Amino acid sequence: MHPVSIIGCGYTGSRLATRWLKQNQPVRGFGSRSESLAPIAATGAEAAQLNLDLPLATSLDLTDHLVYYTVAPPPMGTDDGRLERFLGAVVGVPQRVVYLSTTGVYGDQSGATVTEDTVPQPRSDRAIRRLAAETRLRTWADSREVSWCILRVPGIYGPGRLPLERLRRGEPAIAAGESTPGNRIHVEDLVTACIAAASKRAHRRIFNVTDGSDDSATAFLQRVARIAHLPPPPLISRAEAQRTFSAMSWSFLSESRRVDNRRLIDELGVVLAYQDLDKGIRASL
Repeated sequence: MHPVSIIGCGYTGSRLATRWLKQNQPVRGFGSRSESLAPIAATGAEAAQLNLDLPLATSLDLTDHLVYYTVAPPPMGTDDGRLERFLGAVVGVPQRVVYLSTTGVYGDQSGATVTEDTVPQPRSDRAIRRLAAETRLRTWADSREVSWCILRVPGIYGPGRLPLERLRRGEPAIAAGESTPGNRIHVEDLVTACIAAASKRAHRRIFNVTDGSDDSATAFLQRVARIAHLPPPPLISRAEAQRTFSAMSWSFLSESRRVDNRRLIDELGVVLAYQDLDKGIRASL
């Protein structure tokens, strides 16, 4: 195996570090702020600061490292300056770079099923930046004969990532008859996919990382409310939601697609622990 470096070692990255450390792999986790270093070190990984919003004063020797890049693009622009600064600082040849992208690159598919062969049609600015980052990483890696793998990830849930406070506040959701399919993944299943992305089968491949369910946001909220013994959300029309929800919230709800995960399971061999949403929610409480 190879030394592991996790760029952006936060909610998912810290769990990934723990999983690799249990396999006796050396792990180095990078955080953007000084206060993020203690939680990284608490996993047992080596902690290092890396602020990709600033010019980097030193290079990063990642020779023969398995690199996971989880940092989101900046909130503005059409490309990813953070990824550009990271790639510009890398020296040596990593064994592989695994990039965590988003299923948002597929855009609005009006509820149709998308696979990894579906041509991306990003509509939101953040999805446009993600697709630009995917393209930039692939170009950089191919020019240096570095192996790459892209994981397209939907909404992540898990411990500390359930909409409990939203339910307690009584925030509304779109009526069931007007809500559209959604996609998500439990954080532990995402970590399992990240581990599998180190295998030979992941060389220069793209994988959708979802649990295979397509519960709408409303249905997911109702599940969480039932299992957590909280009041279900009040329901409003889709038109009212568009008028009253924040621009960010609406941008997620305005797109509709069902994301196919057969390549993840059949080709990469991932066995999901939480295909059953109820089981995943209970494990997250």
